[in-house]
Amino acid sequence: MRDWKPSRLSPQDSLLATMEVINRTSYGIALVVDDRNRLLGTVVDGDVRRAVLRGLSLQNPVEGAMRKIPVTAEPDQPPEVYLSVMLSHKVQQLPIIGKTGEVIGLVMLQDLHSELVGELKAVIMAGGLGTRLRPLTDAMPKPMLPVGNQPIMEHVVKRLRESGIREVVVSTHYKGEMIQNHFGDGSSLGVDIRYVNEEQRFGTIGGLRLMREHLKEPFLVINGDILTTLDFSAMRAFHTQHRADMTVAVRKHNLCVPYGVVQVQGESVVALEEKPTVPLFINAGVYLINPEVIELIPEKRSFDATELIAALIQEKRRVAAFPVIEYWMDVGQPLDYEQANADVQNGRIVDRNG
Repeated sequence: MRDWKPSRLSPQDSLLATMEVINRTSYGIALVVDDRNRLLGTVVDGDVRRAVLRGLSLQNPVEGAMRKIPVTAEPDQPPEVYLSVMLSHKVQQLPIIGKTGEVIGLVMLQDLHSELVGELKAVIMAGGLGTRLRPLTDAMPKPMLPVGNQPIMEHVVKRLRESGIREVVVSTHYKGEMIQNHFGDGSSLGVDIRYVNEEQRFGTIGGLRLMREHLKEPFLVINGDILTTLDFSAMRAFHTQHRADMTVAVRKHNLCVPYGVVQVQGESVVALEEKPTVPLFINAGVYLINPEVIELIPEKRSFDATELIAALIQEKRRVAAFPVIEYWMDVGQPLDYEQANADVQNGRIVDRNG
């Protein structure tokens, strides 16, 4: 049983403070209690992200996102009882509650049955031409452009390793030999890398067809030019909890309209808003995909992630949105590349592996 106190919060603490607690403890949960340590609710990473999707700010109090009727258990039960409760309710953390409602401890699924939480495999899509970054990409593929003192893709691989991912498949095309020569089998970075070369370009996700023999369980896909501190383990838990066929990482983006927007009914003007800001969610280039989804990708032609998402929606299969609230940068244009280097220099992207 874990010491629950590091995960303690009050109802007035912010969602930002909640994420800090969840990340600092590595428990994956925050326990909201009153001044007598009686449990008021629980919050996991997915609860915070769903609150963001509903329009809440990270400055809002946690009580707007917490589960007010959480799954709990009594103390002094056999481990198999706790395991049964967690499996039946599909939770990975179980608060242990005393007779008067006070929190006594916290049981973790991984402590009871570690093999139930298998390792996640990742695919890095690194075959793009990088045309928007020319002339920088005339001499090397975009994933090899240096950010700080290492290639963009090295940041990606190290982040995967930090998240416990050890098996990586890399899809290459343009100047793919430079990527293979630099990373080799991945052992120098603590991962096992395999390569699949696209003889022709298969779009942003069509290359998965070539590697389906390596992908038998739900797997992560990330573009080779994405810099992020996204919690991939939390994304996996979100994907499982929502029983999704595909989970799409999305990033909140405020679109500033540089004109006055007129609302019209018939021939009448009913409202006017000067230069409004419209909140949108954009595709963040990170996906979690069930292996059977690969069968929707056609053979021998280019196929983009947007087409795969549309095909799943058309078949009424579950596509979940996972909001990215961590650092994220798509290094796709010269200004983005400059910003990424500045962010590394300023410590916004921290390399904890040297």
